[in-house]
Amino acid sequence: QVQLVESGGGLAQAGGSLRLSCAASGIIFSIFDMGWYRQAPGKQRELVAATTSGGTTNYPDSVKGRFTISRDNAKNTVYLQMNSLKPEDTAVYYCYVNRTVRGVGYSYWGQGTQVIVSS
Repeated sequence: QVQLVESGGGLAQAGGSLRLSCAASGIIFSIFDMGWYRQAPGKQRELVAATTSGGTTNYPDSVKGRFTISRDNAKNTVYLQMNSLKPEDTAVYYCYVNRTVRGVGYSYWGQGTQVIVSS
């Protein structure tokens, strides 16, 4: 059974920092691509950071230079370091892992962790 458990969300002031963690179990962590999405009230879920199994990272312009994704394959954990937080970063943050095998996608999601940034 695959489980992704997020932690580290909470309340931060604008300009502050938070680090999210997502611990995975039930998968061979190192061979999965993974990342973080967020969803604010009334908005669509959006990708905020992604990393491939090879370590290539990708960020949208809205967080580039402020957010950093990293992974520790030995600990089966992916992190999202969020600096210079803005009120518009307020959302529920979800981690995911994904791997495609012979055209079949295998995706798993965490339960989400709330981030609130006050101005």
